Amino acid sequence: MNALVLVVTAACVLVIGYRFYAVFIAARVLAVNPMRPTPAIRLRDSHDYHPTNRYVLFGHHFAAIAGPGPLIGPVLAAQFGYLPGFLWILIGCVLGGAVHDLIILFASVRHEGRSLSAIARDYVSPLTGFCTAIAVIFIIITALAGLGIVVVNALADSPWATFTIAASIPIALLVGLWYNVIRKGKIGEGSLIGVALLVAAVLYGAHVQQAEWGHRFFEYGKPTLSLMLPFYGFVASVLPVWLLLCPRDYISSFMKIGVVAMLALGILILHPTLHMPAITPFIHGGGPIIPGPVWPYVCITIACGAVSGFHALIASGTTPKMITSERDILPIGAGAMLFEGFVAVMALIAATVLIPHDYFQINAKPETFAKLLTNPDVAPLLMSAKSQLAELTRMVGEQNLAGRTGGAVSLAVGMAYIFSSIGGLTHLMGYWYHFAIMFEALFILTTIDTGTRVARYAIQEAMGGLHPNFRKTTWAPGVWISSGLVCFAWGWLVYRGSIDTIWPMFGVANQLLAALALAIGVTFLLRRGAPRKYALIPFLPMLFMITTTLTAGAMNITGSYLTPKFLGTPKAFDGMLMAALTATMMGLVVIIALDCARVWVDLLRHPTQPLILDVKLDPAPVGFTAEDDQPTLAGRR
Repeated sequence: MNALVLVVTAACVLVIGYRFYAVFIAARVLAVNPMRPTPAIRLRDSHDYHPTNRYVLFGHHFAAIAGPGPLIGPVLAAQFGYLPGFLWILIGCVLGGAVHDLIILFASVRHEGRSLSAIARDYVSPLTGFCTAIAVIFIIITALAGLGIVVVNALADSPWATFTIAASIPIALLVGLWYNVIRKGKIGEGSLIGVALLVAAVLYGAHVQQAEWGHRFFEYGKPTLSLMLPFYGFVASVLPVWLLLCPRDYISSFMKIGVVAMLALGILILHPTLHMPAITPFIHGGGPIIPGPVWPYVCITIACGAVSGFHALIASGTTPKMITSERDILPIGAGAMLFEGFVAVMALIAATVLIPHDYFQINAKPETFAKLLTNPDVAPLLMSAKSQLAELTRMVGEQNLAGRTGGAVSLAVGMAYIFSSIGGLTHLMGYWYHFAIMFEALFILTTIDTGTRVARYAIQEAMGGLHPNFRKTTWAPGVWISSGLVCFAWGWLVYRGSIDTIWPMFGVANQLLAALALAIGVTFLLRRGAPRKYALIPFLPMLFMITTTLTAGAMNITGSYLTPKFLGTPKAFDGMLMAALTATMMGLVVIIALDCARVWVDLLRHPTQPLILDVKLDPAPVGFTAEDDQPTLAGRR
């Protein structure tokens, strides 16, 4: 299979999905109103609520949602062949992910930029609001732990990657100060400065990698990085959003989009062949990377690349507090999600251009790979082409690539292989490999800082019952205490966990949250009096996601966490903890789904009952008239 076929098909499907389906949802189902003032305008405090240029905000939102899912997930799912992952990315992205992100972002903007749990409380019931708050805290901490594990693995013993990531922090501070204070409103100047400095940091990182002082100051092991990462998350969570978080995500998005564009260009030039078959023998289960069958595991493994509950936290967290006009909801909510799907396709291609023997030898533990070679059902696949791993190892400058599980290394090797094949640049493959490792860490870290801030919002809302000031985003003690609790929780999981314990739970938790958010989206549409047929738009993907993730969660508990793999080993406590957390999240989502179903039945039986529209805008900001607002009906404060 020529990789160009996948690139062209994906581009066409995603563009058509945006132009027709997403535009239809925004215009007809949600009825966005560009003349209606947003929370960023009405509630501006220059700390969390801050009107932001649409391009800067797109960069922030895309950088925040595009975590390891579209990079690592497709690489791991390539175990099943290129076809299952490719189909799920396109179908899930257009019919699930874009719908999910668009509706939740719109709902939060119309709800003063408040969180998913607040929307659930007002549109469903206090019970669902409470369960959603608990589920969000559980799930976001799990998600941050999963993201943190990938970043730690990518940065460990790599001065180049660590230096570049460290340099991006003062660069972001400078950019934030530049277009907010020094040269207020000069976003173009700030962008040029930030991108130039970030590119310089990437290039200079190659020297740091070779220098003795680079290893002394920027080479850290996993335990040290597991402590440093939560500390960074804490700092990013408590500083004003315009100072570090938004500019860092914005300038990082240039790197993300630029590298993906380069990868697509490389595929267009080279037309590489996909060596992985469309379907492998592992679709029925028993794989060395993902032990379960293709369904439900391809869905929970790819996660962010198709449908992601984590996006609901960003869409009801930082982004709705910075949107200047409702016209930006469509390109930011749906556009960023669909582009992330394209990133996932690029990652899938980068993994499947590798020889199957090399792909599995990198991603499987040595003892597991040795068993595959003696398996008569799998050996023909592994021997379908001559291994190039020894030559690839030499070219990237590593001592050994075998057994480097987790997906990050195989993705970097695939990307480096494509980049270095352009115009006879094979001698630069080592440079491209280390660049790809750094790129992965930069890609994922932007999700961690935003996720920590969103988790801080959730903790503050939950603790508001103890002290009302906790709900104030400007109350310093509440900000510091809630941020500290969040960072300690996910940092502890990162310190104790590993990719094989955290990632499966992250995938299930992430997709459970997506199902939960879609259920709340259905209720949101019905409460607003939308035609019943439009409620099917989020209802059908919600039904699929609930079935898929509950099945995967049960399989994880019975087939992994509570098996000899964990029990009877030093990881027994971890296995029982993961099983308990997974079961808790599954129980919360079932409660929320049943409560939502109760409300749906009531609304369908009594269609004339009072509706809930939006928060009343009073007083109206300068430049807006009363006609620009929609009326508030019964049921609102």
